[in-house]
Amino acid sequence: MATMIAMQVSRAGGPFEQVERPLPEPGPGQLRLRVEACGICHSDMVVKEGHWPGLVFPRIPGHEVVGFVDAVGPGVQGWAIGDRAGVGWHGGQCFHCDPCRLGDFAMCNTHKVTGISHDGGYATHMLAPAAGTARVPKGIPAAEAGPLLCAGLTMYNALRNTSARAGDLVAIQGIGGLGHLGVQFAAKMGFKTVAISRGADKEAFARELGAHAYVDTNAGEVGAQLMALGGAKVAVATAPSADAISSLVGGLGVDGQVVVAAATFEPIKVSAIALINGRRSVRGWYSGVATDAEATIKFAVQAGVKPLVETFRLEQAEEAYARMVSNQARFRVVLTMDHLHR
Repeated sequence: MATMIAMQVSRAGGPFEQVERPLPEPGPGQLRLRVEACGICHSDMVVKEGHWPGLVFPRIPGHEVVGFVDAVGPGVQGWAIGDRAGVGWHGGQCFHCDPCRLGDFAMCNTHKVTGISHDGGYATHMLAPAAGTARVPKGIPAAEAGPLLCAGLTMYNALRNTSARAGDLVAIQGIGGLGHLGVQFAAKMGFKTVAISRGADKEAFARELGAHAYVDTNAGEVGAQLMALGGAKVAVATAPSADAISSLVGGLGVDGQVVVAAATFEPIKVSAIALINGRRSVRGWYSGVATDAEATIKFAVQAGVKPLVETFRLEQAEEAYARMVSNQARFRVVLTMDHLHR
């Protein structure tokens, strides 16, 4: 019997366990991927710590997956064995419920989340809904492509769905796992890009990423510093801090918008007067679907946007996860599986 190797979590707060499982066969509408690499995302915490409602254990996390199709399920069209593919957070939709008809796939009644609703990419193989699978060019390294399917997708998709146009002032709050990609995307999309972080020592790195200006949160009120630069058309929040997000509102120009791309469980406090004056607004942004992922990777390859990654072998999932969750990683952590396919 053919088997696969996976790193699973068997209980909330439990360790990663290396297991050998029978190689699954794809059902209707599914593809089986031979996984090359899988990024570790901060939201993998909801699996590891058991925070997702109704989560069923054991579960294999992972939703920044890149690999090759090695089996095609019944009814799947347009995919063939050997195609390179990627899977992000979005695991498909039904196309029939009210949210789907309105285009809000995140609220689909049958929406699946990769690595949460079904097993993900911390494994040598995984099953994926064809509707949630993106095509990945063969030339991009797997360790770079993986983070683009979640972190990259979130930033690129958020930026291209705002009212900002080339030449507008766009601020990226935070230059970590999400933010270092956001700065690159914003600069390559033609925005006057401002990076916001703590400490003067980070300015040189922010400018290497493409930032045209830098705001040091230690040097004064963030809103005032942004207004001194002309006021932001868009400010994207990538650090999960309610206070940091709130501080961006005062730095918006007329019709400016804060886009929240990083989840925080704290309430975000915003003055109604600050919103009314200047017609400012605050919105959230969900990552995107498979076609958005394809657009993200295509633009990243064309423009030279690259995630900075640290790679670990699949069996080192515990160590790799700990490095991510402790914020020690620079800047995305990726598990690789090539050595297990030989």
